[in-house]
Amino acid sequence: MVKTVAKKNIRYLSLPEIEEYFEKMGEKKFRAKQVYEWLWLKPVQSFEAMTNLSKEMRSKLKEDFTLPGLTVDTIQQSEDGTVKFRFKTHDGHMVEGVLIPTSSRFTACVSSQIGCSLSCKFCATGYMDRKRNLDFDEIYDQVAIINQHCEKTHGKKISNIVFMGMGEPLLNYKNVLKSIERITSPHGMAMSPGRITVSTAGVAKQIKQLGDDKVKFKLALSLHAANDRKRHEIMPINDTNNIQSLIDALNYFYKQTKNEITFEYILFKNFNDSLKDADELIKIYRQVPADLVNLIEYNPIDAAKFEKPEEETVESFMNHLERHKVNARLRRSRGKDIDAACGQLANKESLITPGKF
Repeated sequence: MVKTVAKKNIRYLSLPEIEEYFEKMGEKKFRAKQVYEWLWLKPVQSFEAMTNLSKEMRSKLKEDFTLPGLTVDTIQQSEDGTVKFRFKTHDGHMVEGVLIPTSSRFTACVSSQIGCSLSCKFCATGYMDRKRNLDFDEIYDQVAIINQHCEKTHGKKISNIVFMGMGEPLLNYKNVLKSIERITSPHGMAMSPGRITVSTAGVAKQIKQLGDDKVKFKLALSLHAANDRKRHEIMPINDTNNIQSLIDALNYFYKQTKNEITFEYILFKNFNDSLKDADELIKIYRQVPADLVNLIEYNPIDAAKFEKPEEETVESFMNHLERHKVNARLRRSRGKDIDAACGQLANKESLITPGKF
């Protein structure tokens, strides 16, 4: 019985490795650069699309390698201009990403895992099983496809990237960092790392690792409750990563990197929206060199019992933070009508219609 050798994903190869491949074929070195540009600068989903290569060369590449890029399954457009993409992976899984356009910026919100294992009680993704991590090139593809759509519809490139989609980025540590390395590379999208924010539910060990790795992107902590009892109730990860351990980890991260830190805090009616809760949040804020507290509107999901507070309560909470010299901002949710807002990504079958761009 002849044993077949699995073909390698060509995106796992560095530029020197692709050069070596072409040299062994007796081809000129510049062919490698052409291929590398197709893979990263103007990402394509097939070897056939590499139009400046001969048909024979494209066939040879297809024979020797795989190119398992993401494809767009469906697109939804919100009334407020937000666009949700449902991507299909090479092995048939679905994952979602979002383009959030405003007057001053165009933000791509991307996923890091297919599903999630953390089971946060307010998040639609938390009610899904984690199927697998996304590979670094799949994360890159989300950004590239959203960017292509942004250029086509708005005439501008995306200005910011947030890892706030499906999954916990720090539980897919290597792929997330490698995708950011590609996104910021001059051979990729050449985006400034200062325009990228990675959001975590709070994995203290990995936050410290980010510090050791001297990353250059921003970090956001999804806090959502300012004492351990309440936080554990809505975020089981708090059992092994309590608030004090996260404070210590964030301080270590800042000491190592001096990068911007944001606290994210979703307001839930009669749960974490009192002035006592605000005081506890202020206490945490003063223990970490955080730049900002992002107060977030709760976006209801079918599986959870939480409700959005009254506008007066939100205003009172916000004013209390500001009176105590907390740099706070209320983040109004975008894309609620298409389940594209914070905490709503769940690959819902209903309401999704096929789309093109």
